[in-house]
Amino acid sequence: MNASLPLLDVKDLMVRFRAAGAGIPFTRPRYINAVNGVSLTVAPGETLGIVGESGCGKSTLGRAILNLVEFESGAVRFEGGEVSARDKAAIARLRGETAMIFQDPYGSLNPRIPIGEAIAEVLRVHRKVGADAVPARVAELLRLVGLTPDLAGRRPHQLSGGQCQRVGIARALAVEPRLIIADECVAALDVSIQAQILNLLMELQRRMNLALIFISHDLGVVRHLCRRVAVMYLGRIVELGPTEQVFSAPRHPYTRALLAAVPDIDPDRLLAPPQLGGEPPSPQDLPSGCPFHPRCPHAQTACARGNAPTLRATIPGDLRAGEVACHFDLPPDTQQGEDP
Repeated sequence: MNASLPLLDVKDLMVRFRAAGAGIPFTRPRYINAVNGVSLTVAPGETLGIVGESGCGKSTLGRAILNLVEFESGAVRFEGGEVSARDKAAIARLRGETAMIFQDPYGSLNPRIPIGEAIAEVLRVHRKVGADAVPARVAELLRLVGLTPDLAGRRPHQLSGGQCQRVGIARALAVEPRLIIADECVAALDVSIQAQILNLLMELQRRMNLALIFISHDLGVVRHLCRRVAVMYLGRIVELGPTEQVFSAPRHPYTRALLAAVPDIDPDRLLAPPQLGGEPPSPQDLPSGCPFHPRCPHAQTACARGNAPTLRATIPGDLRAGEVACHFDLPPDTQQGEDP
């Protein structure tokens, strides 16, 4: 692989779902725009966070990258090679070097088979080791995620949620991935268990030089774990940049609103006034112009006209400094510097 190329390169990805009731005779089909022209890159060994409100398209984007959901247009390149639904060999290569960790630690495992067999199945399908070496590799993977090999014979209902999520991580590691997409993988766990799983992911990422896309609505977790962060709204990325810069000096009004909504544990600190009004528009009927303008405190007449703003560098010519999708060059909000 060319060292100058990103490990993952996503360009103008579009995912649409046919809306319920769209098959009624003599009616025009309606679609839900789940992912709406997303572009991003991930370097080898990098950790990218994706945040946003529920329903903004985070999970659909993660699944579309791995071709678990078919995308309508755009391109996904992994290690320089394009991956499309029509190229079964390219998809097989992609899934042989990538993996996903799901939100529900129980629902992602087959309740009828022991956890050791769930991991062994991945090893056999991807032919990572010979048949004789499968039991030893299963034991090795269980130890790698902090579980004892004697648990291999247990079924998911005999384990805790944290243990099941560790099994999910072990199963992801079984393919020896270069990229893992973790979709809200700690959201269903107790806070103390969340910390253990996050520390495990960070240790594995450092030890194995894994690239990690971490999808979450928990801004504090993303700030702790990720080097860069992408903020999504209605299927689009509205701000992208180094985590500390985005959190300490957000440039997009939506990012500012997300950070202002994080609860503060200091009882003496006054609550910040709400920065957003109303509800997000329906993805079946997106507003004209900037999709955020109906809720934006800085919206002007131009925001409702023309096309939605595209990502542009906050410092002209330097994408590393961050990108924002806004018609106006708003000054950075430096009042968001407290840890969420």
